[in-house]
Amino acid sequence: MGFVANMVSLVLYFSYKLYFDLSTSANTLTNLMGSTYLLSIVGGFISDTYFNRFQTCVIFGTLEVLALAMMTIQARTDSLLPKTCGGKSSCLEGGVAVYFYTSLCLMALGVGGVKGALAPLGADQFDPKDPKEAKGLASYFNWLLLSSVVGSSIGVTVIVWVSTNKNNHNWWKGFLITAVATFVGYVFLVVGKPFYRLQAPKGDSPLSRIAQVIVVAVKNSGLPHPESCSELYEINEKDSDSTGPKIAHTEQFRWLDKAAIVQPNTDPSPWKSCTVTQVEEVKILTRMMPILASTIILNTCMAQLQTFSVQQGYRMEPHLGSFQVPAASIPVIPLLFIIILVPIYDRVFVPFIRKFTKNPSGITQLQRVGVGLVLSTLSMSVAAIVEVKRKNRSLENPAEPISLFWLAFQYGIFGIADMFTLVGLLEFFYKEAPEGMKSLSTSFAWISQSFGYFLSSVFVDTINSVTKRVAPSGKGWLHGQDLDRNNLNLFYWFLAVLSGLNFFNYLYWATWYKYKSGDGENGVGKAAVAVPEAEMIGSLPFLKAAAAEEEVSKAANGGGGYVVVEECNRKE
Repeated sequence: MGFVANMVSLVLYFSYKLYFDLSTSANTLTNLMGSTYLLSIVGGFISDTYFNRFQTCVIFGTLEVLALAMMTIQARTDSLLPKTCGGKSSCLEGGVAVYFYTSLCLMALGVGGVKGALAPLGADQFDPKDPKEAKGLASYFNWLLLSSVVGSSIGVTVIVWVSTNKNNHNWWKGFLITAVATFVGYVFLVVGKPFYRLQAPKGDSPLSRIAQVIVVAVKNSGLPHPESCSELYEINEKDSDSTGPKIAHTEQFRWLDKAAIVQPNTDPSPWKSCTVTQVEEVKILTRMMPILASTIILNTCMAQLQTFSVQQGYRMEPHLGSFQVPAASIPVIPLLFIIILVPIYDRVFVPFIRKFTKNPSGITQLQRVGVGLVLSTLSMSVAAIVEVKRKNRSLENPAEPISLFWLAFQYGIFGIADMFTLVGLLEFFYKEAPEGMKSLSTSFAWISQSFGYFLSSVFVDTINSVTKRVAPSGKGWLHGQDLDRNNLNLFYWFLAVLSGLNFFNYLYWATWYKYKSGDGENGVGKAAVAVPEAEMIGSLPFLKAAAAEEEVSKAANGGGGYVVVEECNRKE
């Protein structure tokens, strides 16, 4: 609640209390958002390696509360606020600047660390091997979004109203309410500890495992591929200390298979040879990268709704009857859409479509993301049209601007897009992640948002620079603080076109992707899967008995009596 409320309203705080200009306010906010989501990988890494996910949430949650306390003090103390400087992009300097950026850094680290561990902590409470709990896991991510959105709705209405009331003099009260609410939230998290299923960290750094595969594959690059994947190195059940399942060999990225080749007269060791499972972990993460990259533009579009669209609202008619709606509260519109649609999606659509697809989630995660990408393109197109209408009315009759609720169209459409995309990505990265990398992989959904916010800053600066050179007025599309003298509508159209092109790029990679578990068919074929040993022995009459026995021995899955099913005798 506190994070969303602050992020939406901070662009106004930067403009009217810290005296940043238009582009500096937007870029400062998007850089903060980008850093926050990027640092989720720190929380994911730590909770996969050193602390469990519960401990990670508590540690980084403490930093978040500290940051909010610092922001409250600064907003309340005049000596910690800058004086107007006129004409400069920012009026911060000296100790005031140091204090301000320290609080933002702590905020980014605290919130980011929690995001990297909290979602997988909740998902760990479901056993995917249990059919009933597998359906619960599919619903979990929907309800996680819903609970977050309900809190955010309170944040962008009540807290934002308190913050912007009395001509922007109550920001400290908004920050204080946020700090207290956040603290209480973490108290509830701690109280619930006895009821959690806590997964102990593996203690084996996922980054080290990834580096080992790459280094060994490069070292063995001159070696020929073995004739059969059964010749690749894998630890037998009796020799393995790991309780995690073995991962079947796949044919994609075959150059990485060379990391699983044991050279003659060499004993297997971490930096000399890797197991097939370890190699496949890296393949899984590699297959995820194009999917992650294809969703960055969507998050760049979302950044505009949290920056420029809020500033648009400040120049529109804010009254609903006699009540004045704060411009920063307009993002409650997509939140309300999500609050209404998530229960309908989870309780009506998913059970209905599940009858046909047999997928616990109704549709695959990648199909869900694709719907969100289409809607984000539509949202930016609508945003451009609304901005033209707002600007024309403002220039013709400044005393009678159009209603603030024209922004509801772009916000509403993007709210639905976010419902599809964010939940789809969280579920996708969690389910497809290798064991021991669940938190790290889930943080990829937040990293996509991070890159989207950073790319927004790059676009704003680049477009300002380029258009400044070619415009007859010598000013960029997003110059200064006066939206009526800018061309924000052209920037929205630029993002709409880019989003449309990005959707076709996503279609290619989504079709190419090979699901780890085989539960999401996409035209590529099923991934190799593990099946019960009893079923496997009787289903391979075409293999010689000795070869079958060797496959069972080499591909045995620790703890479950599973073996790998795949044609291993394909030649290079």
